[in-house]
Amino acid sequence: MLRLVGILVTVLFAVGAAVLTWPSFFRVERHYPIAQIISFRGVVVLGFAVLMVIALLLAIARPIRGLALSIALVAGLAAVAGGITMWSRGLGTDTLPAKTESSIRVMTWNTAGSATSAETVARIAVAMDADIVTLPETTIETGEQVAIAMGELGHPMWAHHAEYGTDGWDARSTTLLISPDLGDYAVIESSQDGSSNTSTLPSAVAMPTSGDGPIVVAAHAVAPRPSYMQHWRDDLQWLADQCSTANVIMAGDFNATVDHMGQLGVDGGALGLCHDTASDTGNGAIGTWSTDMPALLGAPIDHVMASSGWKATGSLVLRSLGDSTSDHRPLIVQLEPAG
Repeated sequence: MLRLVGILVTVLFAVGAAVLTWPSFFRVERHYPIAQIISFRGVVVLGFAVLMVIALLLAIARPIRGLALSIALVAGLAAVAGGITMWSRGLGTDTLPAKTESSIRVMTWNTAGSATSAETVARIAVAMDADIVTLPETTIETGEQVAIAMGELGHPMWAHHAEYGTDGWDARSTTLLISPDLGDYAVIESSQDGSSNTSTLPSAVAMPTSGDGPIVVAAHAVAPRPSYMQHWRDDLQWLADQCSTANVIMAGDFNATVDHMGQLGVDGGALGLCHDTASDTGNGAIGTWSTDMPALLGAPIDHVMASSGWKATGSLVLRSLGDSTSDHRPLIVQLEPAG
């Protein structure tokens, strides 16, 4: 009987390990509580490694040696598989290539509202030579201050935004800054009135009104809290739908890792036609949230996505935030026109 119980426990553990390692294969990546657990792949990998060590130590006891060794084997395989996945997405780079005449640099940073001053955002954006800056949880008043400060530093920007109400909660506003070098832009009406937008927190879709610049989407999906799961799933589908042409750049707080995007990609894309540029350039496993955790253990939920008209040549996740107390790290990506 004890042996049968051991086999059953091992089988159940193996199934659980497989689900957490390859959630999209089982199509459970957007279901509670799997969605929350797999957000932190680094923690999951570390957890399996710790379980493997504990199981090996327990194998000293003869009565449970078989079970312990079986658990150790499964945990070890899961840790290795998860580690390989993280390695393939990128464990971190800390430089950007030199900018060319055709380069576009995109910076996204969930500023957590008043946790980050306009001066701090402006200083970092100018230092990164950003042409597009998406700022979830940032009001247009703060965004305009950022644009003015950047202009005073010799880096002018136009400020755009979308907001849901004026109840004083900064998360209900998303600001987008675009360099005049890319031409004139306007946020589409459906972003402004919310008739076609993310469900709870606003995203801003900006279309070029002059020039041939990309469609720019400043994204903010709601977090996958238990009571918001369907809203979160709807938000990810809406964002995927925005990435339907070859000339789209979408950046912001997706509250989702690439593990959550299974079946939402089209023609090889991770989300609609868009690919995840951090994963393309060696930073896909670096957590942008929360800053309270080491970057390799955090959740990479802030993204710069681009469709086939753009190729990522480098990326950077900033670890130093100046005087900001935001719980998100900024992500900067350099893009070049494809072909």
